Amino acid sequence: MGGDFGPPVTVPASLEVLAKHPSLRLILVGDADILRQSLRSYQYDSNRLSIQHASQKVEMDESPSLALRNKKDSSMRVAINQLKEGKAQACVSAGNTGALMATARFVLKTLSGVDRPAIISTFPTIDPNKSVRMLDLGANVDSSAADLVQFAVMGSVFASAVDNIPNPKVHLLNIGEEEIKGNEQVKQTALLLQNAKSINYAGFIEADAIHKGEADVVVCDGFVGNVTLKTTEGVARFIARLMKEAFMRNIFTKLVGLLVKPVLKSFIKRIDPSRYNGATFIGLNGTVIKSHGGANIQAFARAIEEGITGVEKNVPERIRSEVEQLLKSSLPSEGG
Repeated sequence: MGGDFGPPVTVPASLEVLAKHPSLRLILVGDADILRQSLRSYQYDSNRLSIQHASQKVEMDESPSLALRNKKDSSMRVAINQLKEGKAQACVSAGNTGALMATARFVLKTLSGVDRPAIISTFPTIDPNKSVRMLDLGANVDSSAADLVQFAVMGSVFASAVDNIPNPKVHLLNIGEEEIKGNEQVKQTALLLQNAKSINYAGFIEADAIHKGEADVVVCDGFVGNVTLKTTEGVARFIARLMKEAFMRNIFTKLVGLLVKPVLKSFIKRIDPSRYNGATFIGLNGTVIKSHGGANIQAFARAIEEGITGVEKNVPERIRSEVEQLLKSSLPSEGG
């Protein structure tokens, strides 16, 4: 029910993914009458697509604490309860990010040894066969050096499990590559990561190098990460729009556009943010995927695919078994 569009996007996206994955089953959680109305124009297998009624909805601008306290029958809460009760293996939502994180953390709890869950997602690189994972993308706007080390550990395990990278290269986002650059938080984190033998720490990385494909994991606090994410997506849409406008100026540019249309379409597809939609709330006892609120059908389908990957790769259990040991060996106490 969440996001900017609700069922007009989530319902057809769900049916699209069901068609691609014969063994997949989905539960649509929300107002049953609205969902049934949305499904009337589609043919689907009721054994693979079911509806779980929820009488409330968390608004996009609603306070997470109020939603957690007053919306116990919201589609978001009911969906996460399905995960807690073992009736589902993953939860995908385009709703209020803060409320989703607060609810997921309250219901599912964090993995042992993890103080704060983080949001991790994929960024494209110049290598079409490689992407980079980045965290935190907005779950924690204020993070200590110890928090960032935990993010680095979880990101490393996640990249190893999902992307099949044996020893992921972990970089710390900074305003320069030199050791003297950065604020005290970043400098302290770098010192801690240098002593974390279980992590393949590769040093600082600047924002303009994120897309070069040199890093497997990039670590930062949630404020910086969210700004980076939104800027990257905005620039991608800006470039795509400028290119389209440039080829529509006159008859000559339109003819040129027809000649280069296959190349143009391929380029726009490469930088299209919807192809990378779907961020994982890492560090929780369960797979929770956050889709952009403004996601279209293609983008929300991509978020569901991310949830499928998390289940198929058994990410929470792999992180559970590996991250506790990694944190014990690499994470110093807050005071030391």
